[in-house]
Amino acid sequence: MRKMALLALVASMLTLAACSGKGVQELYDTAQFEEKQHNLEHATKLYEEIVAKHPQSELAVRAKERLEAIRAGK
Repeated sequence: MRKMALLALVASMLTLAACSGKGVQELYDTAQFEEKQHNLEHATKLYEEIVAKHPQSELAVRAKERLEAIRAGK
C-alpha cells in the first residue's frame, strides 16, 4: 500500500511538472512514465501534445513512434 502511495505521489509530481509549461523533454519523460504505468490514455495525450507543440523536435519524432505503437497495441 505504501508503495502505491509513493507511485501516485511521483506520478502527480511528474504530471504537474509536465503541465506547468515545462520543456518537451519533461513532457516526453512524463509520457514514458505514464506508458510504463499502463496509463496509456494519459501517455497518448502527452505524446500528442509534444507532436502539436514541438513538431520540429527530435522528441516529436519519437512521440509519433510511440503513438503508433500504442495505437497498434504494442
